[in-house]
Amino acid sequence: MASHLKVYDENAVRILCSSRLGEKKAWQSMALLDTKINVQQALIDAAQFGIRYVLLGICEDIGPRANLGTGGADKAWPAFLKHFLNQPHNQFIATQKVLLLGEVNTDDLMEKSNLLNNQQPEQLVKLRDLCRQLDERVELILSLIFKAGLEPIVIGGGHNNCLGIIRALSKSENTPINAINFDPHADFRECEGRHSGNGFRYAYNEQHLNSYHVIGLHELKNNQAIINAMTEANFNFTSYQSIKVRREVTLSDAVSHSINNFSSAPLGIEVDLDSITYMPVSAYNCSGFNVSDAEHFVHLAASNRNAKYLHLCEAAPSEHPSGLNFGMIYSGQIISALTNSYLQAKEL
Repeated sequence: MASHLKVYDENAVRILCSSRLGEKKAWQSMALLDTKINVQQALIDAAQFGIRYVLLGICEDIGPRANLGTGGADKAWPAFLKHFLNQPHNQFIATQKVLLLGEVNTDDLMEKSNLLNNQQPEQLVKLRDLCRQLDERVELILSLIFKAGLEPIVIGGGHNNCLGIIRALSKSENTPINAINFDPHADFRECEGRHSGNGFRYAYNEQHLNSYHVIGLHELKNNQAIINAMTEANFNFTSYQSIKVRREVTLSDAVSHSINNFSSAPLGIEVDLDSITYMPVSAYNCSGFNVSDAEHFVHLAASNRNAKYLHLCEAAPSEHPSGLNFGMIYSGQIISALTNSYLQAKEL
């Protein structure tokens, strides 16, 4: 179990942090895990000492590549940390209730995946098996967090990681969960082997998903089989076109209406960063929502008392038109903004 989690200590964090005289930074108010005791017990102890939220990174792009997409999602977590840790700590953000746990260990899986070409059928099968192995690791680590009564904010990697998170929450609560997803894609492709485009389909087939609603689904970026499968599962969506093009419903009303129709089961908040226009992601989007729309979505969803986690995925800094350095800055700011929206909504 421990081999699948890289727990951060002061040495791991210090190289990312800056300081300024007379100013307290976020990293100076956050907690790190006590590495001297069992991880599960340390998380339980953290909860008893007032920690409520856990930051966890996943540095992988296996899922997007297994979905015949591009790589780069492995860089989102370090981009986020560089910005988030160095933002000011003040009365408006409760970073003193945040534990910086570390990251899921993906080194061996990434090393194997980097030798595989997703355009070769036999190698694509191997990529999808690596994604399946990653699912197991994500579920294992998330189970520890949920069992301690803490709320994870999971950052980085592809949308494939929703499956491990959903499995962990569903099993820890002993009930199928609800999920609301800000995404132009339903990620409800057939179960053809694991990848970033079918995590919610697997969760549904495994009876871990009770209700599922997609906000901002693009009517022209999902095939008919996906739409049919959503309908057969009795899952719904509010399309990008209905919100932004035809203006039939506001974003606020779409989110509120969908959540109000959910049962009282635990709620997962999912954000695929390719919902945001010009965001450096594995599926670049020139026709999407702006950053404040995404922040508003997170705020509304996190304000629901049943919300149990936030998952921010698919950012790929290397896909920025101006290169990796700009992509790291851009991604770090936006992922931090969405994380802040979650934390602020939870503390209202």
